[in-house]
Amino acid sequence: MDSFLRDENKKLSAMLQTLSEAMWNVNTTGEQKWQITEMEAEKAYRQYVSDAHRFEKIQALKQEVKSNSLEARQIERLYQDAFSNQLSSEIIHELVELSSTLSNQFNTFRAKVDGKAVTENEIREALLNSTDVTEREKIWHASKQIGKEVESGLLQLVKLRNKAAQSLGYKDHYEMSFELAELDLAEVFAVFEDLVKQTNEPFQRVKAELDDELRKQYGIADKELYPWHYHDPFFQEAPSVPGTDLTPHLQGKNIEQLTIDTFSSLGMEIRDLLAKSDLYERPNKNQHAFCLDMDRQGDVRVLCNIQSNQYWLETMLHEFGHAVYDKYVDRDLPFLIRTHAHIFTTEAVAMFFGRMAKEEEWLHKFMGLSKDELTTWMPLQQKMQQRKMLIMARWIITFVFFERELYRNPDQDLNRLWWKLVKEIQGVEPPKDQDYPHWAAKIHFTIAPVYYQNYLLGELMASQMNNYILQHVSSEIFTEKTGQFFIQKIFQPGDRTDWRGLIQGATGEPLNPSYFVKQFVL
Repeated sequence: MDSFLRDENKKLSAMLQTLSEAMWNVNTTGEQKWQITEMEAEKAYRQYVSDAHRFEKIQALKQEVKSNSLEARQIERLYQDAFSNQLSSEIIHELVELSSTLSNQFNTFRAKVDGKAVTENEIREALLNSTDVTEREKIWHASKQIGKEVESGLLQLVKLRNKAAQSLGYKDHYEMSFELAELDLAEVFAVFEDLVKQTNEPFQRVKAELDDELRKQYGIADKELYPWHYHDPFFQEAPSVPGTDLTPHLQGKNIEQLTIDTFSSLGMEIRDLLAKSDLYERPNKNQHAFCLDMDRQGDVRVLCNIQSNQYWLETMLHEFGHAVYDKYVDRDLPFLIRTHAHIFTTEAVAMFFGRMAKEEEWLHKFMGLSKDELTTWMPLQQKMQQRKMLIMARWIITFVFFERELYRNPDQDLNRLWWKLVKEIQGVEPPKDQDYPHWAAKIHFTIAPVYYQNYLLGELMASQMNNYILQHVSSEIFTEKTGQFFIQKIFQPGDRTDWRGLIQGATGEPLNPSYFVKQFVL
């Protein structure tokens, strides 16, 4: 077994480094040569892990290995990956090529308004600041143009993913993805349904207040509000409570330096990671943001498109939360488990730090706001944070509920189903034209299938960590004691155990949604 695991760690490390390099280059350049390289690297990887004889060996070792050992965890990871790839070469190649083509469409697409190409930053800025309702509607529709571009290919990809999952004995790709990600589908949906109930009254109150503010802002008293009246294309972000936008305070400040200072206060060095990152927008570059661990040896990179505003400040803190997790995983662990315990545990860390730009301690320590300023600032900021979390939770639940139905039946009227859920859960009135794939404009359906639930699970864990730190570690967040909690209890364990074991070991109890409710709802 030892020699088999050594060989697997070595082979998979080399293959994933090649794939990571191609992924980074295609996202930073949009060049076709890197798209081809990425496709070929992914095909080679998936072809290797799909080998039937190798899978038989892994199955046999799974029966022999001592439970709760590092060897057992490695074998489990090998099994999950190999099992999901027990597919024909034709299906693997088709999945990779279609996914890569659609991904590159998103990277290189630029919406058009009155025949002029606009970036996502420009769309975001217009929806954030314009009070011209006609212009807003035009900009909002432009933000959805990519949905029409990718709809056909995306539905083809969904059906192909289902075909692959069904060949492995599952009802659909969604069910398979949950099981292989060590998530209980019924448990997660029960938690989300309960959160809808627990947040219903405060959400309705917050949204009514927000709608009144927007009507006054646009001068449209007593009129119905539509999606373009909100401050982002999907109503996933909360418009600022008047007086809480940090953007004016960021003028003359360096967002990179603020990020460095934040993590340095915890005893975490990120300047080496910044040096390899790609942080500013340019043509053909991916317009979103992500963190990529290139080799699980310390080469961790962040892609952003920074502008001097609160959105990109929070995004930088979020992405470098991912980055420090990857950097500080125990390097002595075997490659296979030298990573986070679960995708939602790294999301939890990223969300924890992304929240900090609205916290009193951070605003005083890093932005230099005085105690007097904060006395008047913080009640509004706390109101803003509750608004943000309630709106974010409703958005995630809408996405998750829709995606489950997308995989259950991709031939149903998805466009109307989307708006039905948006109205029921987010309380947003659909546009008159619902026969358009507005939903498909969200990139995650294409490049990160069955991923979105991890954002809300991450928020729940972030609140639980926040409570534990303040109760048991330090009365202040930005201390080296807090940094050591993260490094020793969250980062260094890597994937030694599953996410349940990690959370229990770090906080002394299982994942508990009550901390999120207490922090943002009650």
